[in-house]
Amino acid sequence: MATLLSVLLAGSALVSAQDFSGGSRGEDAFSWVQPVNTTILTEHGSSPAVYPSPNATGAGGWEEALQKAKEFVAQLTVDEKSYMVSGQPGPCVGNIAAIPRLGFPGLCLHDGPLAIRVADYASVFSAGVSAGASWDKALMYERGHAMGQEFKGKGAHVALQPVAGPLGRSGYAGRNWEGSAADPYLAGVFMRETILGTQDAGVQACAKHYIGNEQETQRNPVFDPNGTDTDVISAAISSNLDDRTMHELYLWPFADAARAKVASFMCSYTRINGSYGCQNSAALNGLLKTELGFQGYVMSDWGATHTGVAGIEAGQDMDMPGGLGAYGTAFAEDVPGRMPSFFGGNITLAVNNGSLAETRVDDMIIRIMTPFYALGQDKDFPTVDPSSAELNTFSPVSTWKIDWNLTGEASRDVRGDHAKLIRKHGAAGTVLLKNVNNALPLKAPKNIAIFGNDAAEPTQGQLNQVNYEYGTLAAGGGSGTGQLTYIVTPLRALQDRAASDNAKIVQYWLNNTLIADTDIDTLLIPDRPEVCIVLLKTWAEEAADRASLHVDWNGDAVVDSVASKCNNTIVVTHSSGINVLPWADHQNVTAILAAHYPGEESGHSLVDILYGDVNPSGHLPYTIALNATDYNAPPTTAINTTGVYDWQSWFDEKLEIDYRYFDAHNISVRYEFGFGLSYTCFAFSSLAAEPLAENISALPEKLDVVPGGNPALWEAVYNVSVSVSNTGPVAGHAVPQLYLGLPGSAPEGTPPRQLRGFEKVWLEVNQTRTVCFELMRRDLSFWDVVSQEWKIPEGEFTVGVGESSRKIGVEKMVEVLGGY
Repeated sequence: MATLLSVLLAGSALVSAQDFSGGSRGEDAFSWVQPVNTTILTEHGSSPAVYPSPNATGAGGWEEALQKAKEFVAQLTVDEKSYMVSGQPGPCVGNIAAIPRLGFPGLCLHDGPLAIRVADYASVFSAGVSAGASWDKALMYERGHAMGQEFKGKGAHVALQPVAGPLGRSGYAGRNWEGSAADPYLAGVFMRETILGTQDAGVQACAKHYIGNEQETQRNPVFDPNGTDTDVISAAISSNLDDRTMHELYLWPFADAARAKVASFMCSYTRINGSYGCQNSAALNGLLKTELGFQGYVMSDWGATHTGVAGIEAGQDMDMPGGLGAYGTAFAEDVPGRMPSFFGGNITLAVNNGSLAETRVDDMIIRIMTPFYALGQDKDFPTVDPSSAELNTFSPVSTWKIDWNLTGEASRDVRGDHAKLIRKHGAAGTVLLKNVNNALPLKAPKNIAIFGNDAAEPTQGQLNQVNYEYGTLAAGGGSGTGQLTYIVTPLRALQDRAASDNAKIVQYWLNNTLIADTDIDTLLIPDRPEVCIVLLKTWAEEAADRASLHVDWNGDAVVDSVASKCNNTIVVTHSSGINVLPWADHQNVTAILAAHYPGEESGHSLVDILYGDVNPSGHLPYTIALNATDYNAPPTTAINTTGVYDWQSWFDEKLEIDYRYFDAHNISVRYEFGFGLSYTCFAFSSLAAEPLAENISALPEKLDVVPGGNPALWEAVYNVSVSVSNTGPVAGHAVPQLYLGLPGSAPEGTPPRQLRGFEKVWLEVNQTRTVCFELMRRDLSFWDVVSQEWKIPEGEFTVGVGESSRKIGVEKMVEVLGGY
């Protein structure tokens, strides 16, 4: 195995076999030195070479900022250039050092997808899965904008969010809750709106984790503890997927991110068809920078850089956090055999010895600085809050190699009035799954019994960094979590509401083991409760996949115990995503709410729904099956062999994930994708579909690529309209969902129906509104692996609008003119 330095200095002439080895289905590890013109992925486990890395052009509105970036780069020395692309230990989770002589303040990068994590006096917002469950575009933007305001207030230039990887191939994936939906269309809308909101607040967004990052197990290589950085026992898992699956599922939401002009992409830990995500030229140079026309920069996930020049040539622009040893210990530059960074000073060496073109380094920095100027971060941007230095355990002050000269007010309170938004967002992301005999909304009960270890205050402080038995969950764990300055628990909010209703009794039991193993009759006081509320939770975190799709802490037994004696049992889950619900049909379980991870106002959000102050409007962003064994595509959790490259995850299900799989095989489910009840009822009528152009061609016009790809793909070609009526007793939000079935001429494996539009509309009682959906060319197309184009198939499309993927209110057949 070549040493790190020999690989780095050899530049584009050599790369270790570790860098580009394929799965057992084969790949030429060194074919990457030959330039190619296609990004086609012809076979699982094969990743073609795409070189060179394209230069940024500023296309799509960044031309002026690009010119400023070029003028900045022209003033840099080679040493300064090397450190402009290399992280340093400092006050933020990621840091690019300042260059005082040019007035450049450096860059502060901070987690994460629901809060600025390394900060005090900051809010903890609802998780991505809650935002996805809201099916509310305006909310997604509003949430992103409010988060951006807090990041900026703390001096963070880059917010490491939003997440579309994992997409949700498997319900077990430990980070599904950071993303929004097991559907590329809904996830794409979430990405677009979150990015626009964040960047309108003046903060760079980072789309992650790109791409195929669908499990946590074996996400990083295992190194020989007695070796060097290149001595690998087992490589990271390889996500092996075909070209069509890549485009129609996993790349789809990232295309929306590119079109929204996101500042940066984060390449992932996993390998993609045998090549590490941060040195996969097909994914970075080919799909992202060429096909999607991405104009920003590609940063590594923290410690995901495994090579120097090879990764740079493949399209990586920034190494984060820099100086990370193979074991993941922060900045372990003194460990023998382990260099502090594959970038840094090594780039200076590579440029000076001619193995790395300085023009490539220039483009890396131009890509980094263009969004910096485009978002006006060179003018009056707040300094980094000095309190970050005290809170950042990832790179404590003792590891710093330079003086960051922190100035400005410390411990700034950036929360504003965001608690009101978080309360609203938490309620909007709560899904009513069952409501028998109008058990909800509650009607001022006087005797309430509360059960479950998710009800009350955490006993280990207000942190969701690790799993714990007692205390409510508002977020998952890992880098995607947030530091709660406070939390409104369900128990507290219910007690407060009961007091305002002059309730006589609020009984509660918080020990799941006690509840599950005890006759409830012995716990309840003589007066029987009018309602029993059971609060359950499911933990999920970075670096580990879930072991089960059931609720945690023996929650199923808790429900069985309570429902055996209480004929009005309402179950609430705070969960990272999918839970199978074996007790859902129990006759005494009268209502079920999936409340997801709602953030710091959790209890208030829940009480607003329970008492009807807010009419529930959340819908599932995933499918709840009857049994855990009904799902396909589980994570790869073990291998029977011992080769270095033997961790392979074959995406042989192709397009059949979540509802696409259940629909394709006509499998019964408990609650389908898009399902969600309301306290009112809705009806759909007058479905119409009209072309917006004549003679719609099968293939798009070849136009100059802009961020998001060929602009012809984003042109509206059909307008679908439907009348939506509130036929129930109260006002509320309807969520009409448009599903499209492609003609039979589409290739084998095409899903029976796919989400291609949704809106959230407020309707008073008896009100009817017309809702319109503009279908873009991409929406009507499949990815043709032969022509390497998005192609509209010939024949009749099935257009249906309804309340979920399996409750279609109105449907019609539409033939798109032009065809092949």
